[in-house]
Amino acid sequence: MKVLYAIQGTGNGHLSRARDIIPVLQQRADVDILVSGTQADVKLPYPIRYQCGGMGFVFGKSGGVDLWQTYRQANTGRFYREVRDLPVHNYDLVINDFEPVSAWACRWQRTPCVALSHQYAVLAPTAPKPIERDRFGEFILKQYAPATAHYGFHFASFAENIYTPVIRAQVRRLTPTDLGHYTVYLPSYDDEKLVKKLSRFPDVRWEVFSKHNRHPFTRQNVTIRPVDNEAFLHSMATSSGVLCGAGFETPAEALFLGKKLLVIPMKTQYEQQCNAAALSAMGVPVIKSLKKKHFPILETWLQHGQPIPVHFPDLTQCILERILDTHTAPQASSLLAASF
Repeated sequence: MKVLYAIQGTGNGHLSRARDIIPVLQQRADVDILVSGTQADVKLPYPIRYQCGGMGFVFGKSGGVDLWQTYRQANTGRFYREVRDLPVHNYDLVINDFEPVSAWACRWQRTPCVALSHQYAVLAPTAPKPIERDRFGEFILKQYAPATAHYGFHFASFAENIYTPVIRAQVRRLTPTDLGHYTVYLPSYDDEKLVKKLSRFPDVRWEVFSKHNRHPFTRQNVTIRPVDNEAFLHSMATSSGVLCGAGFETPAEALFLGKKLLVIPMKTQYEQQCNAAALSAMGVPVIKSLKKKHFPILETWLQHGQPIPVHFPDLTQCILERILDTHTAPQASSLLAASF
């Protein structure tokens, strides 16, 4: 059986999850890997068959996506060529983690494509949504990487085919302690802005992991470090709490490790707004930005915040076996025909 596993490489979370999914797939199939996007700091310890430009976004420095840089780096001609030339018809199955090149190649070549992503779970009617509806954001999530079947991950099992997060074995093996610092990952904020804001809390030791600086430095009570998987996990596992964006993998891992959590969803990022709604319903505090008016919530969290108990069992093997058994069986071809 030949399987193409296609991964969105714009953020770190997709590639982090792939580290545990790939070896399970390799037990059952001959697996090729495709990665598109260039914003991730996590590297896969597996050979990548296809490295594509894809269609991603660029992190800004003011709490959101840099729309101008995203537009400048968009290359629709390249994207069309990548979709046209990708030989998805050579595979029995394509498993897609919100990756657009393989998804659209499958759509055009009528090849089975199974979504296995957090984004599918976000779209589920029963999953939490922000009060203000973002129709354009919903449209992007629905059309960005179309598939013929869908499985998802969320902070809770909100519907059939939605599972709790894949927590990497590397994280499950950690022994959490508390060395008194706070771990920060806010990739859409400028380092200088973070230093200015976080130094307003002089009794707190902040360890900030940055996408914008390759050289570590310390200023007052704030240490800035480049993103590194091992260093970040050690910092998080030994922290008093985690301050981060409302992505998926980092909040899920922080909750799993029993760390108190506060999130700031990225501006103009509908997925993160949905995640923030789900986390808020669980009791996780959410603030819109690091503006001074939100400091009282941050101060209360620092002084009195508590971890939110969760149960994230290891279901990776079961999920992938279900997908492979269902979508490579004889009936899979009839399911595909019905989906177009």
